[in-house]
Amino acid sequence: MSKVLVINPILYTAETNRIPRVDSIKDTMIYTMCLGFLRAGHEVTLIAAEDYRPVRGEKYDFPILWFHTVCRRLFMPRCFPYMPGIRRFLRNHKEYDIIVTSEVFATWSFTAARVAPEKTVIWHELAAYNHMLHQIPAKFWYRFVAGFLMRRARVVPRSEEAGAFIRQFMPKVEVEPIDHGVDLEKFPVPESGEREDCFAVVSQLIPRKQISHTIEAFRDFVKSGYGTYALHIIGEGEEEMSLRQLVCRLGLEEKVTFHGKLSHEKLLPLVASSRALLVSTQKDNNMVSIVESIALGTPVVTTSVPYNAAYIRREELGIVEDGWTAEALEKIISENGRYVANCLAYREQLSNVACAERFLALVE
Repeated sequence: MSKVLVINPILYTAETNRIPRVDSIKDTMIYTMCLGFLRAGHEVTLIAAEDYRPVRGEKYDFPILWFHTVCRRLFMPRCFPYMPGIRRFLRNHKEYDIIVTSEVFATWSFTAARVAPEKTVIWHELAAYNHMLHQIPAKFWYRFVAGFLMRRARVVPRSEEAGAFIRQFMPKVEVEPIDHGVDLEKFPVPESGEREDCFAVVSQLIPRKQISHTIEAFRDFVKSGYGTYALHIIGEGEEEMSLRQLVCRLGLEEKVTFHGKLSHEKLLPLVASSRALLVSTQKDNNMVSIVESIALGTPVVTTSVPYNAAYIRREELGIVEDGWTAEALEKIISENGRYVANCLAYREQLSNVACAERFLALVE
């Protein structure tokens, strides 16, 4: 049994510096990943930023240590938090066999790579420079801080694109990416195997997600002879009102349902019963909603933007096409059985336990 320390201060995405407070963090990607280490038979501890602590108390399956952030105007908690207490903690706690941190461009990864380089594995997602301050801090960090001061740490990319990017700067980068894992116990495959005439969108309702494109393509799909189909939109955001108005203008009120933000318990049955998950994003990294959809056996129609697109295309888990149209929806329906079978065959590789074991194999 190994002792694992995971350092992932940012538990969920905040679009502005005002971080939304949530009731629970048990549905977050990193909590699921920590569960993978636990269920693989190891001890795990998570370090997170105090700014992301839930508003109500909840019991966790493993210890979570909440660290305070400082200099918040310079080190913004939503994207680049600084927690000086991590250095003291690592110096006083040498019992961990592996330290998994998130991102090379991160103060906490720098601290771990300097204090315990032989134990540190940086789980890296970004495949481009961070846009903060016209990319200047990121370019300096990757070329000098990472290239010279963090080079002894090992890096595991979360995608092929992330691997190709970070190899420009660091020497110890693993070849095989490790994507976000999912808790397959929470993602049961529908027993009947029957799917309804519907599609699902799981997304923030914000401009870069391009939900309006999805609605318009769905309208064209319905008009081409698929009048029995419905569209479930799950999520909330600043564009909700304008999207509702678009649905009305297109005459789709009876076919498009806005569910708002749902818990996993309510969300999963909708995705599991759908013919496909629809993604029109113009800016994203690895999308957890895509991983969860595949784990349910639900294929994905997506742009090439998410890093998940590489294995969706390779394993034929759906359709990858920029600016996809109603024709893509017709294809995913006509070959739905094949795409679903491919997703079900691939889902074990997305298990959080399997992902955790791949991390631990690096230090054995």
